[in-house]
Amino acid sequence: MADGDGLREAGTAAASPPAPASGLSPPLGWRERLRAGLAGTGTSLWFVAGLGLLYALRVPLRLCENLAAVTVFLNSLTPKFYVALTGTSSLISGLIFIFEWWYFHKYGISFIEQISISHLRPLMGGSESSMPEPGSPSSNRESETSRQNLSECKVWRNPLNLFRGAEYRRYTWVTGKEPLTYYDMNLSAQDHQTFFTCDTDFLRPSDTVMQKAWRERNPPARIKAAYQALELNNDCATAYVLLAEEEATTIVDAERLFKQALKAGETIYRRSQQCQYQSPQHEAQLRRDTNVLVYIKRRLAMCARKLGRIREAVKIMRDLIREFPPLTMLNIHENLLESLLELQAYADVQAVLAKYDDISLPKSAAICYTAALLKTRTVSDKFSPETASRRGLSTAEINAVEAIHRAVEFNPHVPKYLLEMKSLILPPEHILKRGDSEAIAYAFFHLQHWKRIEGALNLLQCTWEGTFRMIPYPLEKGHLFYPYPSCTETADRELLPTFHPVSVYPKKDLPFFIHFTAGLCSSTAMIALLTHQFPEIMGVFAKAVSMISRTCIEYL
Repeated sequence: MADGDGLREAGTAAASPPAPASGLSPPLGWRERLRAGLAGTGTSLWFVAGLGLLYALRVPLRLCENLAAVTVFLNSLTPKFYVALTGTSSLISGLIFIFEWWYFHKYGISFIEQISISHLRPLMGGSESSMPEPGSPSSNRESETSRQNLSECKVWRNPLNLFRGAEYRRYTWVTGKEPLTYYDMNLSAQDHQTFFTCDTDFLRPSDTVMQKAWRERNPPARIKAAYQALELNNDCATAYVLLAEEEATTIVDAERLFKQALKAGETIYRRSQQCQYQSPQHEAQLRRDTNVLVYIKRRLAMCARKLGRIREAVKIMRDLIREFPPLTMLNIHENLLESLLELQAYADVQAVLAKYDDISLPKSAAICYTAALLKTRTVSDKFSPETASRRGLSTAEINAVEAIHRAVEFNPHVPKYLLEMKSLILPPEHILKRGDSEAIAYAFFHLQHWKRIEGALNLLQCTWEGTFRMIPYPLEKGHLFYPYPSCTETADRELLPTFHPVSVYPKKDLPFFIHFTAGLCSSTAMIALLTHQFPEIMGVFAKAVSMISRTCIEYL
């Protein structure tokens, strides 16, 4: 369905420019995971070797005598020493914890983990981290990007929305559930009033009736008003449009009514063209009649697509894009992409992407995931996680993984629907880009295209979660796009029905060292408090621990 406010919002739509491909860091694939595992194994071997060396040198080093001297020293300490020791330890561990939390909040990674990866891991044979250092040019570029002001929760008309009478109503008949929310339908009513009405409607009685019909909330009242408009003017194109959308119970009936609307719409459009320069009112009427004609042709193309006449649908869409280039912001190219994928015309799909996957145009899940699908198609049939872990990723595989990471960064909700980890529902009439509503709309129509390519879903399953390691703090920093909007969950809850659990952005778990320092701080603070309150008991406990340690050493 054409975007009713697309022309008004075309100039204000926020584009999401990707970073150059050359700036991408290599994805963490199976080879990197294997190296990390080997590095962890090497650490364990060093620890075991150290214990063995200590056991072999226990006699020359006189460990037992030294331990006895330490025990005598500990027995001579007063409770005040333990209070001071535990209090100091608690203070130091608390400062470390506060610094760790601040560092993670600012840079998205643990400071201790950063130091160990950057300095200790290379010494132990591990690979160096590809994560940018804080203060590096790439980090500064991300910080500048995160400060830009964007219109985060802009709602768009779903270019592939279904027919109310022939599809949405059928779902209600079968399940008893309403697939559309009141908020979604209210947005559609506003679109219809903007797209199908103008200031000159009072000149034609049928248009005056239809102007009231678009404002009606009750579907039977809208249908009744459409028939009244046809009684006044049998060539009222918008009346046929309303009947095709809401009264027709099958796609065949909808197509028949749209063909009648097309015949009437072309006649009105030609008349408006002849009078367009006479006054501003005539120019507004021409814009309205143009919108009606484009809308009808687009819906006829969608009817042909649903009825299996895909080449006919592609021709109509191409003609629309060529004849009405100012209306490209209505996202007709997304309808074209889906139809070309159904034809498996991948070269034509790539040509469309080359035109619309541009830095100056707003991105969408259809653009990003279709680009990822094309790159995945070249390597997915031979991809194997085991083979990749042994030999590493080839250049083509790295390009495919990077394309998947780009798509997941734009909309992280799509993979769960493509991998059937979450149930699909009928897509809403409006979508929120980068939100769950857009993910549903994309997966509803494109899941079959991913399934058709052998191994594509397997490669997606193995690599999509790696995106979240690249973007440790997504609400403030982005890698290729602007930071993920924090308001999408609220907007999606308004667009999606109540029986559907809304997906939210996967939260990154806190690093291990933050948990560790928090536990260390809490435990030392508790020991300091107990030592201060019960110095004699804690002194006895400390002596008992030293005696147990001495016994263990002597046993060894």
